[in-house]
Amino acid sequence: MRNEVAAPPAQSPGTRIPRPRRSPENLQPRIMRAPLSLTGAGLAAVFFSLAFTPSLLPRTGILQGVVAGITAAMGYALGTAIGALIRLRFRFSPRTVRIWWRVLAVLLLPMIATCLVLGVRWQRELRVRLGMAPAQEYDIVRTVGASLLTVGLLLLIARALRLATHGCALVFRLIVPDRAAYCAGTVVVAVLSYSAFDGLLVAHLFAVADRSAAVINNGTGNGVHQPASALRSGGPGSLVPWDTLGRQGRNFVASSPSQEELTAFAGRPAAEPIRLYAGLASADTLQARAGLVVREMDRTGAFGRDVVALFLPTGTGWVDNRVTQSLEYMYAGDTALVSVQYSYLPSWISFIGDRSEVVDAASALITAVRERWAALPVDHRPKLLLFGESLGTYGIEATFGSAAALVSSADGALMEGPTFANPVHQQLTRDRAAGSPVWDPVYTGLPVDFADDATELRDRPGPRPKVVYLQNSSDPIVWWNWSLLWQRPAWLRGERGPDVMPSMHWFPWVTFWQTTCDLAFANQPPTGHGHVYKSTTVDGWATVAPPQGWTVGDTVRLRERLGG
Repeated sequence: MRNEVAAPPAQSPGTRIPRPRRSPENLQPRIMRAPLSLTGAGLAAVFFSLAFTPSLLPRTGILQGVVAGITAAMGYALGTAIGALIRLRFRFSPRTVRIWWRVLAVLLLPMIATCLVLGVRWQRELRVRLGMAPAQEYDIVRTVGASLLTVGLLLLIARALRLATHGCALVFRLIVPDRAAYCAGTVVVAVLSYSAFDGLLVAHLFAVADRSAAVINNGTGNGVHQPASALRSGGPGSLVPWDTLGRQGRNFVASSPSQEELTAFAGRPAAEPIRLYAGLASADTLQARAGLVVREMDRTGAFGRDVVALFLPTGTGWVDNRVTQSLEYMYAGDTALVSVQYSYLPSWISFIGDRSEVVDAASALITAVRERWAALPVDHRPKLLLFGESLGTYGIEATFGSAAALVSSADGALMEGPTFANPVHQQLTRDRAAGSPVWDPVYTGLPVDFADDATELRDRPGPRPKVVYLQNSSDPIVWWNWSLLWQRPAWLRGERGPDVMPSMHWFPWVTFWQTTCDLAFANQPPTGHGHVYKSTTVDGWATVAPPQGWTVGDTVRLRERLGG
């Protein structure tokens, strides 16, 4: 008998012959040019479309494209992970995959085109709502181009990391099983990537920011000159040398209105205002800087003025000049304005890096001044006012610890744009009267008031509050929170703030990411929107501590005088 080779079993028409799985050696060269993940592309398209839904603040075409591209890349990463889990249980033929790609194209391409068109329309509506010039129609071209470049770059980086992982796995396969080799390769690449990102990129960026901020802090703004008045820090007889004030401190002491300007506005003789400041180089510690400004207050007769106001600046030491000038115009210069610097870094770096600095600064300044103020006879004390903006509000709240302590420790406090981390603000908001919106809460337990529109303070009924919070409904610094990742926020439920579009909706992760991007551009909108308050503080001061005889007409006139 002849030896015969058995023929392979016959295959029925349409039967798929499973292809052998590739070894790691064959997979590695194809990683960079492997086809896109089906589930990844599907979720990327969905996330890309959702990125065009309205956020708190408008964006330029290029910025919108970058945001959409990053959002799409996040969707692709999530979809790829889901696809990998599906393939562990199910295997699909190439023909089935091709059919699904066509289905996705039919379903998702019209969705993307529709969201692009609606996104441009929503951006125009949002800009008009916030009093900004509408965007141009051709911005959609920039948006698409920026998004494609962003997605392509992120995909290239992801595949390079995947290639590195496979390379490491090939080395580890020489000593351990395949699965252990891939796990070890993934860990190695993840650790090296994090180290490179944190040690090289982030640390370098912070170092560059630190050096740049230090250089800026040593400079002097255009048109800023050393004061010739003994009533200013850095002036004749001052205990604080001019060159130790820092850039923002020099701006602070040199930008007061003249007596002539104050007299013309008040219609009566005005006093020369007192402005006192201690920079980082003025003393080695915060306590020493606080003690230095108290001695400056004694030297200039600050406690004999009608008003003493303590200002907690932003991270760089900056205080909005409209805020300081508001009080000086209202009280015809019979004021002493005091501040200390605790950092020269921008607020967002100070907030991320070490929030204890602003708390220590607030505690040192307020404690030192209040001790000296409380030692005066009650009928000879000036009004003691507190002001905080953004990170400064956090320092004031952390110093007092409760709303009751804040109310009882000063004659008035004006808090602009409180951060999402403020403990007292959070508690007051939670305890608001039933039915009042989170963006404009009503609180009845203490003399505390909130306003999303400063003009609403002019007609408020009841007794005068001692603490006023100004918080724009479109200010992401107020409304950002980690819970945006998984929970719809209260400011997107029920009645919405005047700046928030009805077409803005919450989507898991997407809304969190959009609001995070808004943080970087919160200072770009006009006054009264985003994190820009400026002349709205006139209404705040007129509510917290109005001078005798002050009227709404005076408030309007002063806001026009200050502009912005």
